[in-house]
Amino acid sequence: MQASSCRLLEQIMNPSIARDTPPPPTEQEAAALHKRRLRAELLARRKALLDEDKIAADAIIGQRVLDWCATYAIHSLAVYQPIRREPDLSAAYNALAARGVHLCLPVVVDKDSALEFRAWRPGDPLEKDGMGTLVPPAGTTVVQPQALLIPCLGVNAAGCRLGYGGGFYDRTLAASPRPLAVGVCHGFGRVEFEAQAHDIALDNVIFDDI
Repeated sequence: MQASSCRLLEQIMNPSIARDTPPPPTEQEAAALHKRRLRAELLARRKALLDEDKIAADAIIGQRVLDWCATYAIHSLAVYQPIRREPDLSAAYNALAARGVHLCLPVVVDKDSALEFRAWRPGDPLEKDGMGTLVPPAGTTVVQPQALLIPCLGVNAAGCRLGYGGGFYDRTLAASPRPLAVGVCHGFGRVEFEAQAHDIALDNVIFDDI
Protein backbone atom coordinates (compact mmCIF):
# COMPACT_ATOMS: atom_id res chain seq x y z
CA MET A 1 0.00 0.00 0.00
CA GLN A 2 1.35 3.45 -0.90
CA ALA A 3 2.31 5.88 1.89
CA SER A 4 -0.44 8.35 0.92
CA SER A 5 -3.08 5.63 1.11
CA CYS A 6 -1.78 4.59 4.52
CA ARG A 7 -2.06 8.14 5.81
CA LEU A 8 -5.63 8.44 4.46
CA LEU A 9 -6.65 5.15 6.09
CA GLU A 10 -5.08 6.26 9.38
CA GLN A 11 -7.05 9.50 9.29
CA ILE A 12 -10.29 7.60 8.62
CA MET A 13 -9.60 5.22 11.50
CA ASN A 14 -8.54 8.06 13.80
CA PRO A 15 -10.41 11.29 12.86
CA SER A 16 -8.58 13.31 15.50
CA ILE A 17 -5.45 13.15 13.34
CA ALA A 18 -7.25 14.97 10.51
CA ARG A 19 -8.34 17.69 12.92
CA ASP A 20 -4.82 18.33 14.23
CA THR A 21 -3.54 21.78 13.37
CA PRO A 22 -0.09 23.29 13.86
CA PRO A 23 0.33 25.15 17.13
CA PRO A 24 -0.01 28.93 16.88
CA PRO A 25 3.27 30.79 16.41
CA THR A 26 5.01 32.14 19.47
CA GLU A 27 5.09 35.89 20.00
CA GLN A 28 8.69 35.98 18.77
CA GLU A 29 7.85 33.91 15.66
CA ALA A 30 4.87 36.14 14.89
CA ALA A 31 7.03 39.27 15.20
CA ALA A 32 9.66 37.80 12.87
CA LEU A 33 6.99 36.81 10.32
CA HIS A 34 5.52 40.32 10.42
CA LYS A 35 8.97 41.79 9.76
CA ARG A 36 9.50 39.48 6.77
CA ARG A 37 6.19 40.57 5.27
CA LEU A 38 6.99 44.23 5.85
CA ARG A 39 10.38 43.80 4.16
CA ALA A 40 8.76 42.32 1.07
CA GLU A 41 6.13 45.06 0.90
CA LEU A 42 8.60 47.91 1.36
CA LEU A 43 11.11 46.48 -1.10
CA ALA A 44 8.34 46.19 -3.69
CA ARG A 45 7.22 49.75 -3.06
CA ARG A 46 10.77 51.08 -3.31
CA LYS A 47 11.31 49.14 -6.54
CA ALA A 48 8.12 50.64 -7.98
CA LEU A 49 9.23 54.25 -7.42
CA LEU A 50 9.32 56.20 -10.66
CA ASP A 51 12.81 57.39 -11.55
CA GLU A 52 11.83 61.05 -11.29
CA ASP A 53 10.28 60.48 -7.86
CA LYS A 54 13.38 58.63 -6.67
CA ILE A 55 15.69 61.42 -7.88
CA ALA A 56 13.57 64.01 -6.06
CA ALA A 57 13.46 61.92 -2.88
CA ASP A 58 17.23 61.37 -2.96
CA ALA A 59 17.80 65.11 -3.29
CA ILE A 60 15.53 65.88 -0.31
CA ILE A 61 17.20 63.27 1.90
CA GLY A 62 20.67 64.39 0.80
CA GLN A 63 20.01 68.04 1.73
CA ARG A 64 18.57 66.99 5.09
CA VAL A 65 21.65 64.87 5.76
CA LEU A 66 23.83 67.92 5.08
CA ASP A 67 21.69 70.02 7.43
CA TRP A 68 21.83 67.35 10.15
CA CYS A 69 25.61 67.09 9.90
CA ALA A 70 25.96 70.86 10.17
CA THR A 71 23.60 71.04 13.17
CA TYR A 72 25.45 68.32 15.08
CA ALA A 73 28.96 69.36 13.98
CA ILE A 74 29.65 65.94 12.47
CA HIS A 75 33.32 65.62 11.52
CA SER A 76 33.48 61.88 10.81
CA LEU A 77 30.64 59.98 9.14
CA ALA A 78 30.14 56.42 7.94
CA VAL A 79 28.11 56.50 4.73
CA TYR A 80 26.99 53.68 2.42
CA GLN A 81 27.01 52.63 -1.21
CA PRO A 82 23.37 52.12 -2.27
CA ILE A 83 22.00 48.70 -3.17
CA ARG A 84 18.46 47.59 -4.04
CA ARG A 85 17.40 51.17 -4.91
CA GLU A 86 18.37 52.66 -1.58
CA PRO A 87 18.62 56.47 -1.58
CA ASP A 88 21.63 57.56 -3.64
CA LEU A 89 23.31 60.31 -1.65
CA SER A 90 26.49 60.68 -3.71
CA ALA A 91 25.92 64.42 -4.17
CA ALA A 92 25.72 64.84 -0.38
CA TYR A 93 28.91 62.78 0.04
CA ASN A 94 30.73 65.12 -2.33
CA ALA A 95 29.50 68.14 -0.40
CA LEU A 96 30.48 66.62 2.95
CA ALA A 97 33.97 65.79 1.71
CA ALA A 98 34.32 69.36 0.42
CA ARG A 99 33.42 70.60 3.91
CA GLY A 100 36.22 68.52 5.38
CA VAL A 101 34.06 65.76 6.88
CA HIS A 102 35.97 62.46 7.03
CA LEU A 103 33.95 59.72 5.37
CA CYS A 104 34.19 55.96 5.60
CA LEU A 105 32.28 52.91 4.37
CA PRO A 106 31.07 49.81 6.24
CA VAL A 107 32.59 46.42 5.49
CA VAL A 108 31.23 43.02 6.50
CA VAL A 109 34.16 41.07 7.95
CA ASP A 110 32.16 38.14 9.31
CA LYS A 111 28.47 37.25 9.15
CA ASP A 112 28.17 37.27 12.94
CA SER A 113 30.37 40.29 13.70
CA ALA A 114 29.96 44.04 13.90
CA LEU A 115 30.85 46.10 10.84
CA GLU A 116 34.32 47.41 10.16
CA PHE A 117 34.70 50.94 8.77
CA ARG A 118 37.35 51.84 6.21
CA ALA A 119 38.32 55.39 5.28
CA TRP A 120 36.98 56.57 1.93
CA ARG A 121 36.63 59.69 -0.17
CA PRO A 122 34.43 60.11 -3.26
CA GLY A 123 36.46 58.87 -6.22
CA ASP A 124 38.57 56.39 -4.24
CA PRO A 125 38.69 52.89 -5.76
CA LEU A 126 36.16 50.36 -4.53
CA GLU A 127 35.75 46.63 -5.02
CA LYS A 128 32.84 44.25 -4.61
CA ASP A 129 32.74 42.13 -1.48
CA GLY A 130 31.21 38.67 -1.20
CA MET A 131 27.74 40.20 -0.89
CA GLY A 132 28.11 42.32 -4.03
CA THR A 133 28.49 45.60 -2.12
CA LEU A 134 31.17 48.12 -3.11
CA VAL A 135 33.76 48.53 -0.35
CA PRO A 136 37.27 49.98 0.04
CA PRO A 137 39.91 47.31 -0.62
CA ALA A 138 41.65 45.38 2.14
CA GLY A 139 44.53 47.35 3.64
CA THR A 140 42.58 50.62 3.67
CA THR A 141 42.81 52.46 6.99
CA VAL A 142 40.23 51.26 9.53
CA VAL A 143 38.53 54.10 11.43
CA GLN A 144 35.97 54.64 14.19
CA PRO A 145 33.43 57.19 12.90
CA GLN A 146 31.62 59.71 15.05
CA ALA A 147 28.29 58.90 13.39
CA LEU A 148 26.71 56.31 11.09
CA LEU A 149 24.39 57.07 8.18
CA ILE A 150 22.19 53.97 7.94
CA PRO A 151 19.77 53.13 5.11
CA CYS A 152 16.42 51.81 6.34
CA LEU A 153 13.63 49.91 4.68
CA GLY A 154 11.34 50.99 7.50
CA VAL A 155 11.38 52.55 10.95
CA ASN A 156 8.85 52.17 13.77
CA ALA A 157 7.63 54.86 16.17
CA ALA A 158 10.33 53.92 18.68
CA GLY A 159 13.07 54.57 16.11
CA CYS A 160 13.94 50.91 15.58
CA ARG A 161 15.13 50.11 12.08
CA LEU A 162 13.82 47.50 9.68
CA GLY A 163 16.69 46.38 7.46
CA TYR A 164 17.39 43.23 5.48
CA GLY A 165 17.63 40.99 8.54
CA GLY A 166 21.39 40.48 8.76
CA GLY A 167 21.73 42.32 12.06
CA PHE A 168 25.05 43.97 11.15
CA TYR A 169 24.10 47.47 12.25
CA ASP A 170 22.45 46.20 15.45
CA ARG A 171 25.67 44.40 16.41
CA THR A 172 27.68 47.50 15.55
CA LEU A 173 25.47 49.74 17.69
CA ALA A 174 25.61 47.28 20.58
CA ALA A 175 29.31 48.09 21.05
CA SER A 176 30.40 50.60 23.66
CA PRO A 177 30.99 53.43 23.17
CA ARG A 178 28.56 53.54 20.27
CA PRO A 179 28.53 56.13 17.50
CA LEU A 180 25.55 58.34 16.75
CA ALA A 181 23.15 56.55 14.42
CA VAL A 182 20.97 58.41 11.93
CA GLY A 183 18.70 56.50 9.58
CA VAL A 184 17.58 57.58 6.12
CA CYS A 185 14.22 56.33 4.93
CA HIS A 186 11.40 57.06 2.53
CA GLY A 187 8.29 58.48 4.14
CA PHE A 188 6.30 55.36 3.31
CA GLY A 189 8.75 53.44 5.46
CA ARG A 190 7.04 54.64 8.64
CA VAL A 191 5.69 51.29 9.81
CA GLU A 192 4.78 49.51 13.00
CA PHE A 193 6.43 46.36 14.28
CA GLU A 194 7.41 45.00 17.65
CA ALA A 195 11.06 45.56 18.49
CA GLN A 196 12.94 42.35 19.28
CA ALA A 197 15.67 41.91 21.86
CA HIS A 198 18.46 42.67 19.37
CA ASP A 199 16.84 45.81 17.91
CA ILE A 200 18.55 49.07 18.88
CA ALA A 201 16.83 52.42 18.35
CA LEU A 202 18.40 55.02 16.09
CA ASP A 203 19.26 58.46 17.44
CA ASN A 204 17.51 60.22 14.56
CA VAL A 205 15.78 59.39 11.28
CA ILE A 206 15.78 61.52 8.13
CA PHE A 207 12.75 61.03 5.88
CA ASP A 208 11.79 62.41 2.50
CA ASP A 209 8.31 63.71 1.71
CA ILE A 210 7.07 60.61 -0.16
